[in-house]
Amino acid sequence: MSVWEQIDQPVLLIDEAIARANIERMAERAKERAVTFRPHFKTHQSAQIGEWFREAGVEKITVSSVEMAEYFANHGWKDILIAFSMNPRQTKRINALARRVHLGILIENMDVLPPIYLFGVEPLDVWLKVDVGNGRTGVDWQDKKGLHEICEVVTRIPRLRLTGLLTHSGHSYHAGSPEVVNIIFREGVDRLNQLRDDLEAAGFSGLKVSVGDTPGCSLCEDWSGIDEVRPGNFVLYDAQQANEGSCEIENIAVALACPVVAKHPTRREVVVYGGAIHLSKDYLEVEGIISYGLPALVRNDCWGDPIPYARVDRLSQEHGILWIPGPEFEQIAVGDLVCILPAHSCLTVQSMGDYLSLNGEKITTFNKKAA
Repeated sequence: MSVWEQIDQPVLLIDEAIARANIERMAERAKERAVTFRPHFKTHQSAQIGEWFREAGVEKITVSSVEMAEYFANHGWKDILIAFSMNPRQTKRINALARRVHLGILIENMDVLPPIYLFGVEPLDVWLKVDVGNGRTGVDWQDKKGLHEICEVVTRIPRLRLTGLLTHSGHSYHAGSPEVVNIIFREGVDRLNQLRDDLEAAGFSGLKVSVGDTPGCSLCEDWSGIDEVRPGNFVLYDAQQANEGSCEIENIAVALACPVVAKHPTRREVVVYGGAIHLSKDYLEVEGIISYGLPALVRNDCWGDPIPYARVDRLSQEHGILWIPGPEFEQIAVGDLVCILPAHSCLTVQSMGDYLSLNGEKITTFNKKAA
């Protein structure tokens, strides 16, 4: 039975060969530049896909929550960084996890240090979360006084290892061109290095610089001043990344297969079972108009290239409305499957919870709490 015959509801397909090639390519970029490769696992969220990284020589990983760290620790990962600002309510769980693995945490204020001091006994790597322009979270890179004070307090707690400066230049995801991605990436790296020089002059030596955005790590050739990279989305990529030039369409490793339930010829619209709860509400632009993914026809063994000028025009909870202006509309029948390359693969994986490989194998994720 083909993979297509197994599908009767929205299913997230993964092309293992493409994902493995993406891993190998990024691992090789880091190796060539003598930079530590600590990929972020929040995109794929799967212990099985994690093994593909291990086969590529990866030993250190990044996660986005204590819960995810526990999941991957249960699957044999021994060096884990939780790249989310320290939640003091989880101090006891962090301490328990630190007994099992080499663990790193992020802090951006001194308020989280008393719980660590009072309730923790295990050694921890401490990274300072720095905002270099994204504006989401982290200490402003120009707040030298605040950063000095945090470093001073951390170094007074013997079991805490002040490790380095970390940022995520998330604003690179909407840069608009590879040239602007390069500017944003290098600006963030240079700002962290300025900060590192200032802190070292104040006596805080040996600090590392860690950066993490997929567009920058995919496109920028100059990794000088970087000790560690933590990209995550690159393993799957998505329509947003292709639209921005961070990858090619053929590098996208996932697609949501959706059953067709209705057609409206006068509007050139195809209705699929596959809505916001499957794709999320992330979007890109097609010919200047918002689209919640890129529709593609089914091929014998995979999905095809995006249908020219087509878009995912609207989403409700379960429904997706595809606008198909060209002759592909006549090729689609009720009961067929249409594939959608997601706008943002991270949230689609989060929504779907597992994958189906092109050879029909189910691949579970952290969301399904696989044993």
